[in-house]
Amino acid sequence: MDIERFREYCLSLGEVTEKTPFGKFAARFSSILVFYVCDHMFCLIDMDSFNSVTVKSDPERIAELHATRTSCSSHSNMSARYWIQLDLGGDITDEEVLQLVRQSYDIVKAKYSRKKKK
Repeated sequence: MDIERFREYCLSLGEVTEKTPFGKFAARFSSILVFYVCDHMFCLIDMDSFNSVTVKSDPERIAELHATRTSCSSHSNMSARYWIQLDLGGDITDEEVLQLVRQSYDIVKAKYSRKKKK
């Protein structure tokens, strides 16, 4: 999978915006591209290397992925309970990565759509 195909997929999910918010903290983070729905993160990548994708997931699914896949790890700056890093080119297929991105999008959208309605 290439970065343009991945970006197009994320933007096609609907009501998605993208930003590079971490460069203001340190220049080395300026290449981190974050995808948002309802103004909340659901996915992030490094545009310079594009060797992994970090997504939000439920704790049970994260535990399952850690147990069955060598290319899944905890992201160093995100909560290991709710976020997982998927290393591209490993034992997780592109289709599975896109499914996990969609699941992350659905989790965040459902949570914050309800909050906006209240």
